Amino acid sequence: MAIKNTGKLSFILLIVVFVVPVIMAKIALDNDWFNKASTNRGELLDPIIEAQSMLQDADKKWHFLYVIPVNCDQACNNAIYSINQVKQAIGRESDRVNAIFIATSESDQSALAKIAEISATQVLQQPKENVNKVFQDESVNAIFIADTLNNIVLKYPNTPDEQQAIMDSRDMLADIKKLLKLSRIG
Repeated sequence: MAIKNTGKLSFILLIVVFVVPVIMAKIALDNDWFNKASTNRGELLDPIIEAQSMLQDADKKWHFLYVIPVNCDQACNNAIYSINQVKQAIGRESDRVNAIFIATSESDQSALAKIAEISATQVLQQPKENVNKVFQDESVNAIFIADTLNNIVLKYPNTPDEQQAIMDSRDMLADIKKLLKLSRIG
């Protein structure tokens, strides 16, 4: 009789060992308990922003984009500094990345003067209407990464806090290095 109960107990235990993990995995997937293998650190834009009309004069490279605001506050200064630092930190792959600052007729002139002092950057003059048309519902108060086809794919917050801006710069660097590694274009 003891052998019969041991066999039933082993069979039930075997079923529990194989079925419970499957049930738990299904529950975890249904309830979004994890990030579904997302490794990007910036906010992935869905849908992507098609920026061909704004970047038609840009080289076929990966781009850091920043729209210069009317008043360049501490968050703006942090963005300019971060883009410059990340571009330099890329190292030997830096020729595959371009730092582009979008300026409108209303952009802060002191910020544009500061950008002019930085090497390896490009300022594109754009009508405000074109910038609004490209970004539509998306706030331009951020740093963006655009791919080689001029599609804006990632967004990073723009913050006045210097320490947070440094952390965001690290995230930008990690993402652009990963993109360059995976991309053969640009």
